[in-house]
Amino acid sequence: MTSFCIWQGQSKAYAQTTAPAAGKSTQETHYGRPVSAGKSMEAKVLPRFIAGKDSVQVRVSGVVQQVCQVKGCWMDVKLTDDTRMKVRFRNYGFFVPKNLNGKKVILEGTAYQEVISVADQQHYLKDAGKSAAEIQAIRKPKKEITFVADGVQLL
Repeated sequence: MTSFCIWQGQSKAYAQTTAPAAGKSTQETHYGRPVSAGKSMEAKVLPRFIAGKDSVQVRVSGVVQQVCQVKGCWMDVKLTDDTRMKVRFRNYGFFVPKNLNGKKVILEGTAYQEVISVADQQHYLKDAGKSAAEIQAIRKPKKEITFVADGVQLL
């Protein structure tokens, strides 16, 4: 299943602000369903955790590397220094702000591995505002971890 900014029947983003926890000076904001309390797995551990599995339900923390600049309908979260996972939002039901690069987030949802077609990779680069040369340089499908988030918590 592939979700893009160009889908029909688009929904509005759901943003809710919760009261700051004791000792915190800023408010935390979530999108989609509220992320459940408890520990989260660091994103860099996810590739080993998902190895050999079709999919996993998990809560993951990581740093946003890039957000769709069209609507905020996907984001990339850093796994390692040279890998990222594409994060999309369940049923295209919410979006995130376009200015989250470098922000830490907790995601709750389903992670799985998939092959991303050349056309899909090019579409994501176009959404990210990349140059025509970068877009045309994509020549092969690639396998990567995809995360379908039910909720995103900004930290």
